[in-house]
Amino acid sequence: MVDTEEDDSMTELLRDRFRLSTISIAEAQAKQNNMEVSETVVACIGDLAFKYTEQLAKDLELFAQHASRKSVNTEDVILAAHRNEHLAASLRSLGHELKAKEPQSERKRKKGPRKEDKLRASTSAVHIED
Repeated sequence: MVDTEEDDSMTELLRDRFRLSTISIAEAQAKQNNMEVSETVVACIGDLAFKYTEQLAKDLELFAQHASRKSVNTEDVILAAHRNEHLAASLRSLGHELKAKEPQSERKRKKGPRKEDKLRASTSAVHIED
């Protein structure tokens, strides 16, 4: 019971911070474009964005679980954006940029076939002569 109250409290805190960020962004954009946006509209946008983000987080978690991983990776995020081709393309580009900036030593190397596997592959083939 304490954990659920703590989770609810954390969710409320995140929702409030998200809403404040949304208000800040909306006001800055409105000012930049010489527009006015009502507080009700900004609150609705904040709530919708938060709900979308919650669903996105759940989807990303499911994608990682489906791939038998414990953490979300870039491919999961791109997959989640597949309905928005422009966003997916931007995410792919960002992913490539991040990989290029990553030090070579930190990149995971793909394991090549081991010597034992090569030996098995060469001895398992049967040659038939004419």
